[in-house]
Amino acid sequence: MKQYEIRDISLAPSGHQKIQWVKNNMPLLSGLEEEFRQTRPFEGIKISLSVHLEAKTAYLCLVLAAGGADMSVTGSNSLSTQDDIAAALADSGLKVYAYHGATDEEYERHIEMCLEHKPNIIIDAGGDLVGLLHNQRPDLAEEVWGGCEETTTGVIRLQAMEAEGILKFPMVAVNDAQCKHLFDNRYGTGQSVWDSIMRNTNLIIAAKTVVVVGYGWCSRGIAMRASALGAKVIVTEIDPVKAIEARMDGYDVMKMEQAAPYGDIFVTATGCKHTITVDHMRSVKDRAILANAGHFNVEIDMAGLEAAADEMMETRKNIMGYRLGEKWINVIAEGKLVNIAAADGHPAEVMDMSFAVQALSAMYIKDNYKNLDNRVIDVAAEIDDVVSRRKLAAWGVEIDALTEDQQQYLNSWQV
Repeated sequence: MKQYEIRDISLAPSGHQKIQWVKNNMPLLSGLEEEFRQTRPFEGIKISLSVHLEAKTAYLCLVLAAGGADMSVTGSNSLSTQDDIAAALADSGLKVYAYHGATDEEYERHIEMCLEHKPNIIIDAGGDLVGLLHNQRPDLAEEVWGGCEETTTGVIRLQAMEAEGILKFPMVAVNDAQCKHLFDNRYGTGQSVWDSIMRNTNLIIAAKTVVVVGYGWCSRGIAMRASALGAKVIVTEIDPVKAIEARMDGYDVMKMEQAAPYGDIFVTATGCKHTITVDHMRSVKDRAILANAGHFNVEIDMAGLEAAADEMMETRKNIMGYRLGEKWINVIAEGKLVNIAAADGHPAEVMDMSFAVQALSAMYIKDNYKNLDNRVIDVAAEIDDVVSRRKLAAWGVEIDALTEDQQQYLNSWQV
């Protein structure tokens, strides 16, 4: 096997600089790196990772490698891979198979090359590593103890595999940890989506109408930040409870067919396909902007749009325009994950928490896999507790603790 398959190893200095920047702003991972260098918890263990290959992910890889892990790394989206980051990891001695703009065939080959190292632990984002292993290379599952899944989309896929009884090893739903979805999904997605939209369009958000598709944790953050930027927000939902929550949070709630004519900017974040269809797009304003914040580029019906378009042209870097009759529709990043396919992804401080959960969950798999069933499992409560307390300590924040009397009161049924 090749040690790496990347665009250009000479790009490594730029990648090292980016990694050092995020390291300086990720105190939790920095602390774990120091601990891992001393304790070497992953000595002799093979870890294969498929996560958006940018600086924060690279630092997670280096932290795991500092703990003794034999790392093989690939991306989880062809547009989110940064070639200088891939070069820096290869230059650091890790096995790396990824480059920006890979074709579907190249992307799949890179995933398979990553798995060829016969990992003991898998760290996935979106489920492509696990999916390819189950569908095309089940022979590589024998040495897999278990793994961790980073995203809502990936957890949904894993739960479907569990329901069918075909999941071959335990997978920790890192996405569902409190220290992940409450902060990464909400504050990280909220900030990074609007960072991407603003830098790619160079347009103001204030006074515009933003349609947010879905109202999960990612969508909550997107809606919250849009409102803070001065936009009017409309939410579309299929879940009545989430719809009520969106309404009580101050947003208009309606069906997509009703919202379509009002939106200036549309952002999807549901994990489901075709939440914006061609019929919806025929109703939108001229020059409306569409962006997707879900893991896969299926939320906007891109194939349908391309088939229906009378004309296509690049209207700005990272933005493709499609003419439907007399109106133009602008789509950012080909309908792929907008905050990382066309920007730098979540802020380092937020990913510090998520990746600390990842690293500790990988240790949990290593220590407990023999006693775990082949199913999707929750992040251990003690991991959330450790990560949250370390985050507060990094901020220099102290909180109260229960007294012995208070503990006895809460554990008693008598007042």
